[in-house]
Amino acid sequence: MSDQGNYILEARNINKYFTDPVRFHVLKEISFGIKKGEFVSIIGKSGCGKSTLLYVLSTMDTSYDGELLLDGKLISGKSNKELSAIRNEHIGFVFQFHYLLPEFSVLENVMLPAKKLGRKSLQQIREDAMNKLELLGIGHLANKLANRISGGEKQRTAIARALINEPTIIMGDEPTGNLDSKNSENVFSILKKLSVERHMSLLVVTHDMDFARKTDRIIEMSDGRIDNSNA
Repeated sequence: MSDQGNYILEARNINKYFTDPVRFHVLKEISFGIKKGEFVSIIGKSGCGKSTLLYVLSTMDTSYDGELLLDGKLISGKSNKELSAIRNEHIGFVFQFHYLLPEFSVLENVMLPAKKLGRKSLQQIREDAMNKLELLGIGHLANKLANRISGGEKQRTAIARALINEPTIIMGDEPTGNLDSKNSENVFSILKKLSVERHMSLLVVTHDMDFARKTDRIIEMSDGRIDNSNA
């Protein structure tokens, strides 16, 4: 990892154990980095530790050994309050299940993380959210309730929400897992465009090999380890 100074996200010797019902070594000596603008996918069989690794990298799981760095700064060992602030400002999330609030409009869902961050006026947040929706081609849905739009539109809304705070990196856990092939292709195209045109870093866990092959780099996991020749 000779160019580690260029990494937006870096994992150093991450180990994690599950202890219930018995002690189990789920992540084993994980070390790799992601550069600015790089689109990386993590693949592997069910149970190999992909999603567990993503939750560690996203700071939502803090019970691990090793070091995690974001934009060159060590974030391991910080308090839950500090990590919550880091997530909200620096990490955008796109999941298999979009987790939109059904009683809120599309626009209101996108605005939520920026309102939580509290660094801009409500008017500026509204304008930023509309810009993100327009970027993803769904500006016309802004005032629709989230439970009144299609699955593909919900996932685009989730991507817009992930973008609202201009994060350092976007992380996805099976972001196309609930979509048909056409909508999966649309979501991939959006993510690829963000990488190429906006130089955003993306890390996506996926079972979809067609999706993974089109990313810049594939990291393959097996039995809690990664192939460091690709890391």
